[in-house]
Amino acid sequence: MAAAKRCDMAVLVLGEIDLMSGESASRSSLRLSGGQEQLLESVVALGKPVVLVLVNGRPLDIRWAAEHVPAILEAWYPGSEGGNAVADVLFGDANPGGHLPVSWPRSTGQVPIYYNHNRTQVPEDAPDFKSRYWDLPSSPLYPFGYGLSYTSFSFENLKVSAASAKVGGRLDVSVDVTNTGARAGDVVAQLYIHQRAGSASRPVRQLKGFQRVSLEAGAKQTIHFTLGPDELQFWSPAMKQWVVEPEQFEVWVGEDSTAKLHEEFRLTR
Repeated sequence: MAAAKRCDMAVLVLGEIDLMSGESASRSSLRLSGGQEQLLESVVALGKPVVLVLVNGRPLDIRWAAEHVPAILEAWYPGSEGGNAVADVLFGDANPGGHLPVSWPRSTGQVPIYYNHNRTQVPEDAPDFKSRYWDLPSSPLYPFGYGLSYTSFSFENLKVSAASAKVGGRLDVSVDVTNTGARAGDVVAQLYIHQRAGSASRPVRQLKGFQRVSLEAGAKQTIHFTLGPDELQFWSPAMKQWVVEPEQFEVWVGEDSTAKLHEEFRLTR
């Protein structure tokens, strides 16, 4: 605290030591341990700019930080060059483009939480749905695939090459990606699908393609994904084999698993 009071801004490196994560290293809580939460809140209370750098092996409960800290950098366990990488990002010499490979929970009580869960009798996109919890939303703090950079991107003009196709056929999915910010950067465009019905309950969304795209400020690029048997099949518990079924499919493309840009197509015999 004394050091923070003397400085114009604070970079707090918090999280877990490596021995706290991995084999035989479970924790009953995901909260920052050892007084770190109190330190974070006290430094933020000084009213100076604060950057939180997380070094950890699993998502942590950072609900307070998400509301009160303007910049959070997830470093995981970055290895021997981690210090240089963190410095490059904090000073703006590198423009980050990473996206989360997990759904980031709000609380320990949400675990396990994952984006590709099956639909239930009370779907979360129902008009009257509120939450599966009394005291917090059902959604993660940060969705699967989430990530920020020092620029911004837009997705538009999503197209599926045909409104229908035969089982075993292939479809092209295209979308325009534009760097709408003031500097060059990378975005990971992500394609998700949902099979409306089937011989087994299908996940609400499944990641079926992704591309890392580098764009200069103001630049636009049309990217393409292919949907074929490999992307549309699933393991049938009843038939004990991989199957592709004639059914209605939904498609989304965007920056994470909550992508809104939407199209549909149908598979037929």
